[in-house]
Amino acid sequence: MSTTTKLRWGILGAARINERLMPAIVQASNSELVAIASRRPGAATETLAKYAPDQTHVRAYDDLNALLNDDDVQAVYLPMANHEHGEWALRAIQHGKHVLVEKPMALTVTDIEAIEAAAQEHHVTVMEGFMYRFHPQHGRVQELIRSGIIGEVRSVRSSFSFIMRPARLYRLAEDVSRGGGAMWDIGPYAIHSARWCFDTQPVAVTAIAKYVASGADITTSGVIDFGDGKHAHFDVSFEWARQSLYEVTGTQGGIKCHAAWRLPEDVPVISWWTEDGKGAEEKLPLADHFVLEVEHFSDCVLNGKTPLLSLDDAKANCRTIEAVLQSAASGQTVKLTG
Repeated sequence: MSTTTKLRWGILGAARINERLMPAIVQASNSELVAIASRRPGAATETLAKYAPDQTHVRAYDDLNALLNDDDVQAVYLPMANHEHGEWALRAIQHGKHVLVEKPMALTVTDIEAIEAAAQEHHVTVMEGFMYRFHPQHGRVQELIRSGIIGEVRSVRSSFSFIMRPARLYRLAEDVSRGGGAMWDIGPYAIHSARWCFDTQPVAVTAIAKYVASGADITTSGVIDFGDGKHAHFDVSFEWARQSLYEVTGTQGGIKCHAAWRLPEDVPVISWWTEDGKGAEEKLPLADHFVLEVEHFSDCVLNGKTPLLSLDDAKANCRTIEAVLQSAASGQTVKLTG
């Protein structure tokens, strides 16, 4: 396809994240929003009017299958409840749609393997929606790691949290087996940001959690063992003040990303230091990681490119989260294989 072609998007659900993703699809240079659907009568129309009021050509459906049957829709963004991601990703793929699935892609590695097989069969592109990875500040962190300035990475600490507000209590309504709680909501960021800083895969996980009556975790902390004395320490919570940071420590220095969640108007800040007294605090250019994510995915579909975030990466992240939840529930260290 021509690089000037725009990918035609549909949104499968009227979730709160549309506040960011819907304008991003509209703003992306190689994308066009053509449809949105929700099972709640009138919700799709309301969401469209709220977040993209000037998009008068966009079709609003009160039936999710109606959007999947819309031949004008080439790609689907899927922001539904966590336990529905696997099922609806498969349905979209079977309708020949490319799919950007909001994290987590699914709640089991088995489900992601099914998504992978279906994507291969139907020749579509599927990617897990980690918008933060498309912000240039993380490219700068990677650049510093690869430069060798902090030596070999030995430790990563990641902390993602915010105070739960009444409007977001739905995140605690389901137990962890159905995707409820902090680990499935913000835990994917903590695990992902730790994993990509290492050049090896995790070998074991030890975790503890605090649960609410529904069986959802409200706070989870743990240690991920990457072997050879390399560890990642992570915390996720709905009871702690807002933060989205990660720190990387090597044999010769360290790097800190002060906030992984950066709005377009927020100045990104990266700081680094070395054992020999060097260091700097770098302020990077403003960027909208949602727009960059959409443009990247659209470019991959339109021009046959490989997504930055692979399905192998999605499986590895899910496998680690499954181990975290198993460890927290059992009180035992869980070894990872595969």
